[in-house]
Amino acid sequence: MKTLLIIDVQNDFMPGGTLAVPNADKIIPVINSIQPKFDLVVAAQDWHPKDHVSFASNHQNKIPFDEIEVHGKQQTLWPDHCVQGTEGAKFHAALLTQKWEAIFRKGTDKSMDSYSAFYDNGRLKSTGLIGYLKEKGTTQLFLCGLAADICVYFSIHDAFNEGFKCFFIEDASQPLDYEQFNKQKKEMESLGIQVVSASNI
Repeated sequence: MKTLLIIDVQNDFMPGGTLAVPNADKIIPVINSIQPKFDLVVAAQDWHPKDHVSFASNHQNKIPFDEIEVHGKQQTLWPDHCVQGTEGAKFHAALLTQKWEAIFRKGTDKSMDSYSAFYDNGRLKSTGLIGYLKEKGTTQLFLCGLAADICVYFSIHDAFNEGFKCFFIEDASQPLDYEQFNKQKKEMESLGIQVVSASNI
């Protein structure tokens, strides 16, 4: 089964959002155009409590993009984003959602960040997405969304390590840091993860 996983195409990551990804809104028509090509479409949604450990506002004398240590791991501090129940946490209004069969929320534990759609950063808790995709019979998994160098990248790695044949849809994704993303893209290709464009699907 050919499955599309759409990651974090939410208002706070759009231009004008609290954690805007450059040109994020450009991917919406691309994602809308490819959805009919898939047997199964699912989405991941960043869904943070307002006292989340990754928010710089919850740490004295810290500003966004400072680094701290959480559970022995480096943690980037972000502007408040995708707070549960807020407008910023909603999917972009132009994104077509009718074909989506499930939404998996991540980052819900206030004490641990969760970049991947599959596990939190400490790999302490699963979102249940792996079991869902395997039960559905997913063999080929195509991933896209925001940000390409963070949540999409970590999701691809987890999916690949779980044995899925993975494809990254480059023109249906946008990175926060292009330089970092170009290195990651080479790494993905070296592992056998295919980088494709929407027209190749």
